[in-house]
This record gives sequence, C-alpha cells and structure tokens, in this order.
Amino acid sequence: MKKFTKLAAGAALGLWGTMAQAADDVTLQLKWVTQAQFAGYYVALDKGFYEEEGLNVTIKPGGPDIAPTQVLAGGGADVTVDWMPSALSAREKGLPMVNIAQPFKSSGMMLTCRKDAGVASTDDFKGKTLGVWFFGNEFPFLSWMSKLGISTDGGDDGVTVLKQGFNVDPLLQKQAACVSTMTYNEYWQVIDAGLTPDDLQVFKYEDQGVATLEDGLYVLEDKLSDPAFEDKMVRFVRASMKGWKYAEANSDEAAEIVLDNDASGAQTEMHQKRMMGEVAKLTAGSNGALDPADYERTVASLLSGGSDPVISKAPEGAWTHQITDKALN
Repeated sequence: MKKFTKLAAGAALGLWGTMAQAADDVTLQLKWVTQAQFAGYYVALDKGFYEEEGLNVTIKPGGPDIAPTQVLAGGGADVTVDWMPSALSAREKGLPMVNIAQPFKSSGMMLTCRKDAGVASTDDFKGKTLGVWFFGNEFPFLSWMSKLGISTDGGDDGVTVLKQGFNVDPLLQKQAACVSTMTYNEYWQVIDAGLTPDDLQVFKYEDQGVATLEDGLYVLEDKLSDPAFEDKMVRFVRASMKGWKYAEANSDEAAEIVLDNDASGAQTEMHQKRMMGEVAKLTAGSNGALDPADYERTVASLLSGGSDPVISKAPEGAWTHQITDKALN
C-alpha cells in the first residue's frame, strides 16, 4: 500500500512537473511604470489567476523612453497596454495593432488649470500656455482643441503648447496655466504640492465629450490567425479581467500587491491606494469587451482634427471581439 502511494505521488509530481513545463509564456508590455493603473494584471499574477489558466506571464513596466507600439512591433511583447489614439495612429502608419479587450470603460484624462491664471472655462484657453504630454498622448488634446476651434500655434487667438514632462512642475511654477493630469495620478500630485481643489479648475475629457479609450489590450493582427496564439490570449484576457474585478472589489489589497511588484521602490502606499480607488471608477462597468459605441466616439474625436487630424480615415479591423467572446462566455 505504501509502495502504491509512493508511486501515485511520484506520478502526480511528474504530471505536475509536465504541466508546469507546459505553461504558455505571455509577455505584457505596460504603457507606464508599475502603479495601480495596471493593478488588474499584477493581481492576476499574484493571485495565481494566470497560473490557473496555464500561463507564465511576464509583466514589463513602461516608462518615459518606452513606446508600447515599438515594443510590440519589435516582438518584445505579445500584448501591450496602450491608449486607442496611439494605437490607431500607429495602425494608420502601418503597424497593424488590434484591440482585443478594453478593461477601462472611462477616461481618466483631464486638464488641470490654475484659477489665478485666469482660466474658468474653455473660452479662457486662448492666449494661454497649456502643458501637453506627447509620445501619443497628445492626440486627444489636439482633437479637443480642433473641436473648440482653437489653434495650437500660439498667439492671442490660440494656445501655446508646452511639451510637458511626466510631472506637474509647469503648473506649480506657473510656466503653464494648465497641465495634463490623470484623475488617478498627477491631479493628486498637484494637491500634494499644496494647491487646493478650490485653487483649480478641472476639465475632464469625459465631460467635454472628447474622451478617447484608454488602457486597452492590443496585439498584432496577423497573430490572431494563429489558433495557439488566440487560445493564449483568450486565457490571458479571462485571467486579467478576473484580476481587474478582484482589484475593484479589494482596492487596498490590490494597491499593496502593486507595491510588492514595484522594483523601483518609488511608489508610496498612500498614493497607490488613492490611485487604485480612482482607477476602479474607470474600470467599473467593463467586462473586458470593447463597446462599439465607445470606439466610434473615439474615432470621431480623432477624425475631427481639421487640417491635421490624428487619423485621416476611419480604420478597418482595428478591434475585435474574437478574444472576449470566448474569454467571457
């Protein structure tokens, strides 16, 4: 009996070893550094959701010198987190990126302005200097200015665009009347620096009707014709959305998991817990499947760039339910 038990245990261990070896590798490239903006993926990794799906997932943080589109194009990742304006622009330029899932339902992007700079409404933008992120993040802003009929070439009738670093210094030092911020990140950097909500005028892209989809999951189109790759992505999306919903329901724990994965040690507990609380508002309402109406709104915004639109024509094949239909059913 003991001999049988030992043989059975050995066989089980052998089977487990084979299963472990058979786990499929997936590399995810994030749009930015390790922070609660990406909590769902770290939660899925920490809680074993990827492992349960037979996946060995590597999460690669981003940064100011890392363009997710380039990493994907160069084969450095199987799937990447990116904003749709950047992805559609890249697609039109020849990189066939396809949105396979949309964990973020709402946009967290906004323009945060100092009231003492004379900004109370969008009518006050003219003649002002506005801080704008580039590297693909400028597209929603340019579409918004086009919708308002405001030139971005400077002058009294236009705005002067300041290429903003990934901080809020131009606002704090009064080099710009407004700067780009996210509801879950840079806005709170302004508050932590000593300004109060009463000192500020905030313009959320969602409220202005120019919000575009953020933090979707993208792959290269030709990969989707490979059944093995498709199967990996189905399992990856299913586990990732399980991670996102867990993060929404357990925001403080999710923030702690993010901190445990922050190799830089730059993040703080207070900031990450606050960030996770705000991010949960943006992922709420999404089961992972892209809403075609949200896509159409994004495309309309990007096409409204006057003589210099972000994209010149409505894309074809830029998103698919191929993965989420199987992952979520």
